[in-house]
Amino acid sequence: MCNACIPMPTQGKSVEAFADQLMDMLNQGALSLMVSIGHRTGLFDALAELPATTLTQIANHTGLNQRYVKEWLATMVSGGILDYDPQQQHYSLPDSHAALLTRSSSPDNMAVFAQYIGLMGQVEDKVIDCFRLGGGVGYEHYPRFHEVMADDSGQTVLAALDEHILPLIDSLIPSLESGIRVLDIGCGRGRALCHLAARFPNSRFVGYELSEEALDYARNAARQMGLDNLRFEQRDLTGFEKRAEMDEFDLVTAFDAIHDQTTPQSVLNGIHKTLKSGGTFLMQDIRASSHLEKNIDHPIGPLLYTLSTMHCMTVSLSNGGAGLGTMWGEEQALEMLSIAGFDSVAVHQLDHDIQNNFYVMRKA
Repeated sequence: MCNACIPMPTQGKSVEAFADQLMDMLNQGALSLMVSIGHRTGLFDALAELPATTLTQIANHTGLNQRYVKEWLATMVSGGILDYDPQQQHYSLPDSHAALLTRSSSPDNMAVFAQYIGLMGQVEDKVIDCFRLGGGVGYEHYPRFHEVMADDSGQTVLAALDEHILPLIDSLIPSLESGIRVLDIGCGRGRALCHLAARFPNSRFVGYELSEEALDYARNAARQMGLDNLRFEQRDLTGFEKRAEMDEFDLVTAFDAIHDQTTPQSVLNGIHKTLKSGGTFLMQDIRASSHLEKNIDHPIGPLLYTLSTMHCMTVSLSNGGAGLGTMWGEEQALEMLSIAGFDSVAVHQLDHDIQNNFYVMRKA
């Protein structure tokens, strides 16, 4: 091979420039953890409601321990997230920052996603063991996973469902209004299904989920909403194609649920099997390529590869599964959908959503 054909190694940055990058990484990682705490404790919501005010007033307003609030506020000020007036000793959250950090700002609340940093950190030791020994870390080691995922899907799925996602499928809304059968694979806490069941009372909805904790939450939510057209079932979807009911559903959805399955190809095969002829499958999954070189400029590539390592890949491997990982990518997704029997797949992207692809396909 000629020398011109051999790719030259990258030279990297200078030591000083790379040191600056690493220092920024450490600061931003620390801030991510504290942003998560600000979200979970309600501190950002409180600061958005209050005028510029003192530490004591903030602690009293939130009912939180003043010493911890003081240290958290110092982190936020030094990180450029809060403003501070040293003369008055007043702290404030700028409106432009509140627009991305409070519950009232959803679906633009970036603090929701900061929760993943602490969640993944809880299993670091177990994942390191997997580096050395193989295997994976099971779902039971992620005590807040479904809570965080419900927050996440509330921003990426629920908030966009009516205006952006359902209209991707021709004539779907009239069909739902008339009455069809709908299955949601890996429904989690069931927020999307509860919303759909309330909006379309003539349709019948079923959610499959492995986690009993998530199902308890979903069933309680459905009871509180008085929904009698919705049920939830505990299902291990491993080898789903063998147990899927033939020609049962008009619509199947899978919101961010396929890539971490133990047997994702079997799940896709089962979805094709359980759809009626002419039925539709809607799959939301991560927007990425199956090829690393095409993901180098991905705006949240490092975060998604980290989530893959620390959760999505490892939970699949914990059961001897495929371990596709978060970044399995559009190319592999289309190949697997084709194997399942879906010959024509439309891939949609939403202008406001940098994270997801929406795959729409009909069963012939």
